[in-house]
Amino acid sequence: MSAMPPLLSIVIPVLDERDNIAGLLDEIACVEGLPEYEIVCVDDGSQDGTLAVLSAKLRTMPRLRVLAHPRRSGQSAAVRSGVKAARGAWIATLDGDGQNDPADIPRLLAVRDASPDGVKLLAGWRVERRDTGSKRLASRWANRIRAALLRDDTPDTGCGIKLFERAAFLDLPAFDHMHRYLPALMQRAGWCTRSVPVGHRPRRAGASKYDNLSRAIAGAQDLLGVLWLVRRGNAAQMRAAELHEGRTDGRDEPGTDRAGLDRAACQPLEADRPVGRHPVRAALAGAIRRGA
Repeated sequence: MSAMPPLLSIVIPVLDERDNIAGLLDEIACVEGLPEYEIVCVDDGSQDGTLAVLSAKLRTMPRLRVLAHPRRSGQSAAVRSGVKAARGAWIATLDGDGQNDPADIPRLLAVRDASPDGVKLLAGWRVERRDTGSKRLASRWANRIRAALLRDDTPDTGCGIKLFERAAFLDLPAFDHMHRYLPALMQRAGWCTRSVPVGHRPRRAGASKYDNLSRAIAGAQDLLGVLWLVRRGNAAQMRAAELHEGRTDGRDEPGTDRAGLDRAACQPLEADRPVGRHPVRAALAGAIRRGA
């Protein structure tokens, strides 16, 4: 592996995708138009031999890195583990089931390059989904309810293919299922987001890790929590407007946890400071301090 950090890290959370992940990695290797990149696969406690497949690919793919959770921790945790380990300043994510087309990554990069500096997230938009009818219907209603409450101007937050700045992501509050609310969370932090039409493919093997009922129950709880965060996060929205243009002091190089975030110019209010690891507790603690 090169001593120079790559420009892009492709992070793939994987759970029981033994029959899909090798083909997906081979597809990535054939994509044209990518900058210097690495692939970071995070096995989230698979029980079907996925980790053995990934270990075998390490011998033939020098760009590949593999992380493994000792037990299942959830897709958001797997994405965050991969982003924290990534060396690139920008992150592209793909689902490990092969339904996202890696050939869409150059399209996201092109939209990023044509966008203002404040755009930190490009979200894939599956215009023609290749899922079951019940799954499409459930997602359509979930997206409508989410959009009405959060007003994040994003038609499809559940798409696995996204492109975002590593530093901006690591500055977000971390919680289970946060990957479904990245546009709203990025906007809460003062950044701009864009939705980009991408392809979507039928699952080739294996089964989905979610069913409509469990997704709906968890989604309702998460949505209320994110709505609370967004409404209590006014301080964060000052950040983008107060960023210094053309900084030359050498602080916060790309690939570090704070790259691109000018904390001196945009000091958050107490409610926006993390307290422990739980975002709701953080904001609640800030409210208590202000009322004291």
